Formats: sequence, C-alpha cells, structure tokens
Amino acid sequence: MSTDRKTGFNKLLIAVNSLIPVVMMCWDAYQHKLGANPVEFIIHTTGILTLIFLMLTLSITPLRKTINRPILIRYRRILGLFAFFYACLHLFSYLWFDKSFQLSKILADIANRQFIAIGMICFLLLLPLAITSTNSMVKRLGGQRWVKLHKLVYYISIGGLIHYWLSVKADTDGPTIFGIVLIILLGYRYFTTRLEQSSVNSIKISNK
Repeated sequence: MSTDRKTGFNKLLIAVNSLIPVVMMCWDAYQHKLGANPVEFIIHTTGILTLIFLMLTLSITPLRKTINRPILIRYRRILGLFAFFYACLHLFSYLWFDKSFQLSKILADIANRQFIAIGMICFLLLLPLAITSTNSMVKRLGGQRWVKLHKLVYYISIGGLIHYWLSVKADTDGPTIFGIVLIILLGYRYFTTRLEQSSVNSIKISNK
C-alpha cells in the first residue's frame, strides 16, 4: 500500500472512531437512556469531547518528535476538525435545548455567566481555524501567516479549560485532569522552542 493510500485509510479510521461517541449518544437518546437531565448530559458530553480532540490535536507535535514519526503531522488537521465538529454540537445543543434559540436569553446568559462568555469567545476563535484548514487556504494565506493564525489553538485550549472549570461546581476532577495534560503539552512546546532558539543562537555565535 502506498503512503498516500495508507494515510487516507488511517484518516478514515480516525473519522469513523471519532464519530462513535455521537452515534452512541444518539442511540442512547433514542432509547431514553441519557439520565435524569438529558440536556445537561448532551451539553456536558459534547464539551468534554471538544476538549479531548483539542488535546489530541496538540499532542501530535510532541508525539511525532518524541517517537520520530513525522508522518503523524498528516493526522493533526482531521483531529482539529473533529474538535470543531464537537464544539459546534456543544454550542448548538446549548442554543437549542437550553435556550430554544431565544436571542434575549442567550445574550443575558453571556452577560451574566462568565463561563458562557468565555465559551463563546473560544468558539469564535476556533471558527477561522476551521475555515482555513484546507490546502487552498494554506496557500492563500501563506505558510507563515497560516502557522501564526493556527497558534490560536493554544489560547482556545486554555479558554476551553477555563470554561469547563467555571461550569462545574464542586466536582473539579475532570478540569484538573485536562489542566495537567494541557500544562504538559504546552510546557513541552515552550521548552523545546527555547532549546531550538538556543541552538540557533549558538550556531550563529560560532559562525561569527
């Protein structure tokens, strides 16, 4: 099997497995097995899935460098798109099931509940990343501008974590676990970037 065909097959596997949670949730909803508060369950679950896919997206670079598998970069985009997919479901569930698309209630919620405002901001920041995820948009923006734009994912992940933390009351185990994972992922990027910069500076000094 050629590399491109293997990559395409792996992307198909990722897509199928990424859709399993929403299929299971729909099946449970059909059988009325979403618990005492189905709306809360759907909103909470889609939010968790959004964070999971954001973490998976951020983990690609550390993983490919650690195990020396550059080909893993080919799967980062599809994971990012599924993060956006579940973010859309999360937002849509909130707007439909919780607020019935009533603009006055939505605006009041944004004004009065900090975690709702943060969540909205994160979604708005995620939107341009999804729009510019195609190869044609990469060419149109240029590689450097595209990379700078997609660094917003770091702030989106932090904002998403804060949104989650503020939305729970006493049970902070979930946000704590996500927080630890995010610190590791962002810490890896920070220290590797510093090391790379130090190496470049050392080479420049030695060449003088």
